[in-house]
Amino acid sequence: MNAWAATHLRKLLLLSTPLLVLSLACSGLGTVAPSPTPGAEAATPGVALTVYNQGTALVRDRRQFTLTEGLNEIAFSDVAASIDPTSVLFRSISRPQGTSVLEQNYEYDLVGAQALLEKYLDQEINVVTKDGKEYRGRLLSGRGDIILQDAAGGVIVVKIDNVQDFSFPELPEGLRTRPTLVWQLQADQAGAQDVEVTYLTGGMGWQADYVLLLSTDERTIDLDGWVTVTNASGATFRDAHLKLVAGDLNRIPEAGYAADKIALEQAAAPTATPVQQREFFEYHLYDVPRPVTVRDNETKQIEFVSAADVAAAKFFVYDGAQCYLSPWYCGFYGYPQTDPSYGIASNPKVMVMVEFDTEDVDADLPKGRVRVYQQDIDEAALLIGENTIDHTPKGEQVRLYVGDAFDIVGERIQTDFRTPNDHTLEETFKVTLRNHKDEAVEVRLVEHLFRWSEWRILESSADYTKMDSSTIEFRANIAANGEKTITYTVRYTWP
Repeated sequence: MNAWAATHLRKLLLLSTPLLVLSLACSGLGTVAPSPTPGAEAATPGVALTVYNQGTALVRDRRQFTLTEGLNEIAFSDVAASIDPTSVLFRSISRPQGTSVLEQNYEYDLVGAQALLEKYLDQEINVVTKDGKEYRGRLLSGRGDIILQDAAGGVIVVKIDNVQDFSFPELPEGLRTRPTLVWQLQADQAGAQDVEVTYLTGGMGWQADYVLLLSTDERTIDLDGWVTVTNASGATFRDAHLKLVAGDLNRIPEAGYAADKIALEQAAAPTATPVQQREFFEYHLYDVPRPVTVRDNETKQIEFVSAADVAAAKFFVYDGAQCYLSPWYCGFYGYPQTDPSYGIASNPKVMVMVEFDTEDVDADLPKGRVRVYQQDIDEAALLIGENTIDHTPKGEQVRLYVGDAFDIVGERIQTDFRTPNDHTLEETFKVTLRNHKDEAVEVRLVEHLFRWSEWRILESSADYTKMDSSTIEFRANIAANGEKTITYTVRYTWP
């Protein structure tokens, strides 16, 4: 790395965050120029876009400008409205040693009556009132009431509530109708220069969306994964080299730095060339190998993984204390729980789970939403449930809660509670599972022993497996249209 690059890399670190430095190392460069910028020559290749799944994107935009020797003002328009101005880095690619930035400004005027009035101070305008009268004069003030000075020097005050129409000869100079970065540059010689601008913007993000088709025998799945990119940044990125980073990056929150929620337009973008996956730092990067246009207020989907006949399993879980869905209810509080009513909830629902191994998918799966379908007798795929997954590397197991069984019901009852002394507590539970299906089923019965950390099972009507320091699991085989009852007694002791 030469001295100039090292200096600007340090500057970049100070201006933004480590995220920006890392992104510069991984971002590629597209091959198609963006729309021409007013005052600029035809640009060299164009836009690289790196999107993070935390509502942030890194934009790298290359264009060409013609500079004069000495002081220049460059207006760089069509940047994202949700830009973080403190993260902007400008550099000349053609003459980095001979071009320096003296000043940088971010300008964006929403074109409205108030903005036009403020820009048109000390210039002539026409005002038409609701009764049809027309006034012409030099604008002295546009805040609140309209104050004009006519040709004879007289002052006219027009109540703002009485104004029907304004008339401006032309757009006032300096009004920016689009988000624009403006630089004051010093150039040591005249001529065309390729420049590169890098910045962070909010209002963009991505997630993975998965579609699983469960076979009718419930032993395999077909999986399709889609990258879903949302753009509410206020800019359209044409023919961009798109990269997506999956991982939980540490970002410093900034007050007021949030994009408004917007209804997003649906768009799909199938690709013949697979999205390339690779490791990057401690994250995973997904590189789209073709130019992609991401329009403002658009949701775009690109397929990135597909796998057929992946081994899967459906099973049932009964968590009578509802700890699977409400783990806060089953936690320790630093002291023994001696209240007889603590943790005796009876949830009748039996959960339906689907699991598969990502080793068979042969891909890393970034976090996202999973929808599970199954074909009906007419081969129409019907939704049977949905869930979310976290970032899952290849080789890990995915377990999805897709809904509750209709024909299997659970009941959990505390049948005994006693405290033999001040350091001991014993309680007994009876759990009944009823199967209303015309076929036998197996239900995994989960019990959480969360009154205290020291416990021992005194009696049990069935074998169990200790899953962790506070959880045991029974496997209950229930005949068709039958029921199964399991009882156990646990003793807690403490100093």
